[in-house]
Amino acid sequence: MQFKKPDVEQFFQTYGIQTFAVSPDETQLVFSTNLNGKYNVWGMDLPNTFPYPLTFHNQSTDELVYSEKGDYVLAVSDEDGDEDGQIYAIPSQGGELKPVRKVEGAKHFGPMLSEDGKRLFYTSTKDDPTFMKSYVYHLDTDKEEIILHGDKGATALIDKSPSEERFLYFKFFANTYTLAYVKSGEEDLLLTPETEDQHTVSGGVFVSESEIYLITNYNSDFSYLSRYNIDAKTFERVLKLEKEDLVDVKFDESTDSLYLVSQKGVRTYLYNYDLKAQRVERIEAPVSIIDEIVVARSGSIYVRGNDATVPMNIYKREGERWVTLTNFGVPGVKEEELIAPEVVTYPSFDGLPIEALLYRPKKEVDNGHTILWPHGGPQAAEQVRFRSLFSFLVYSGYTLFAPNFRGSTGYGLEFVKKVEGDWGGGPRLDNVAGLEWLLEQGYASRDKIFLMGGSYGGYMALLLHGRNGDYFKAVVDIFGPSDLFSFIDSVPEHWKPAMAQIVGDPIKDKEKLTEDSPIQYVDSMAKPMLVIQGAKDPRVVQAESDQLVAALKEKGRDVEYIVLEDEGHGFSKKENEMMVYRKVLEFLEQHVGVGVVKS
Repeated sequence: MQFKKPDVEQFFQTYGIQTFAVSPDETQLVFSTNLNGKYNVWGMDLPNTFPYPLTFHNQSTDELVYSEKGDYVLAVSDEDGDEDGQIYAIPSQGGELKPVRKVEGAKHFGPMLSEDGKRLFYTSTKDDPTFMKSYVYHLDTDKEEIILHGDKGATALIDKSPSEERFLYFKFFANTYTLAYVKSGEEDLLLTPETEDQHTVSGGVFVSESEIYLITNYNSDFSYLSRYNIDAKTFERVLKLEKEDLVDVKFDESTDSLYLVSQKGVRTYLYNYDLKAQRVERIEAPVSIIDEIVVARSGSIYVRGNDATVPMNIYKREGERWVTLTNFGVPGVKEEELIAPEVVTYPSFDGLPIEALLYRPKKEVDNGHTILWPHGGPQAAEQVRFRSLFSFLVYSGYTLFAPNFRGSTGYGLEFVKKVEGDWGGGPRLDNVAGLEWLLEQGYASRDKIFLMGGSYGGYMALLLHGRNGDYFKAVVDIFGPSDLFSFIDSVPEHWKPAMAQIVGDPIKDKEKLTEDSPIQYVDSMAKPMLVIQGAKDPRVVQAESDQLVAALKEKGRDVEYIVLEDEGHGFSKKENEMMVYRKVLEFLEQHVGVGVVKS
């Protein structure tokens, strides 16, 4: 029996997993997935792996936490991407979403239940939208107390001690400047030594009443594992990996060890660190990108992750092997038919090495066109993770180039800080240098380059279009800021104290912010454009796209504008995602033949 080659539509039918949790006795696993086209909480009765729906609220869920007895689950869900997470309780067999902590317009996150199941610890913007507060809510009496008051920076509860009387919390001043404290009685202790140098603490966990293990880059370019003793008030470095940033830590009480995730450029790695033996062991992970780890009471380890050719799935480690608990793939497309990227490095305008992902289509479908994809963040990175957008574009014949320009994570603190206060300078020139490198290497043709990005990548697409537009045939902007002044003014309140360092100060840096705002270059934006925006986006509000499109239309430019009324900063509804991706492909195909001499 002969079948047609898989159609690009099949790439649209891939599904995601936002988060998951495992019941205390490991008989059930719950996860947020869009199996029915919209995100809901689903369950599986382990060891069986057939999923069944628990909710029908059709909204994203960012966090899931089981009760002590496993009879219900706490879920943090927002509405249509507004990112105002509310805390609900769901029976473990499914059913009603019962509001536990809900305040319209406020964001709740980081729920933790007490050992006796009677108290809920969490952080919220409800009483202080800028610096936040953390609370303990008594489920049996409906009473609540504030346990942490935010001050000077957005303050969030991270962990509690075994006695539940000491609290680990972070103060966020910028992506590269986050400090950790422990509240012990009336005392608040800074956990890294006093210094004028900015550094971050990106993870932490109590292992006893007096000891906390932290991930920090204090006095280092890369993050490492450290230990703080509360009673002795001592800080010491424990484990540092060569040119790898530790990014996550989980405690396994059953083996008195830590599970660690590191990032090195475009990949992540998994380790186990034995606290008594002080020995580290690298564990072969089932995928290149680990997004979440759950350690069960028994010591079983579960991970959520993906690879360039494998969509998001959940895995369990059994002995020395990994068992796949979910089975998400691209329907009708074998894994070997998907294209993994090459990892390449090129020198930028000032000689700085820039790592990038280069996806190249199979020769029989190659249409000769290249897409430049500047990633979002900007203090993030393009990794070898599955993106259905990338997969169907490469499958359709496009080369795709995604550089990790200065400011990207996974290359050390110094590299990450290079974008701060310079959103449109060095990173833009890194992208231009990448284009020139592609042309020199013969990977791209000068008259066959498209430009597309989302969030900061959308901003960079707009800026490149305005300042370096001769490189491109057409441009796709997905919720990108167009004016840095209005962007700084409209971000969520708890971001605002950090914006002066991350982007710039509107008064002190007025000249630089003006120079780096895409809206200043509308006159030069002459190429056809597709602009996509979520109406409920709290990060890049709709006005950012509205003002750009209005200015372009006033100039008579060729611009198509799509506003998704029930989306925020991303696509939570499958039908919206599919519509957008079809439109992107249609837009690119429309311009593939423009200006090209066909032989």
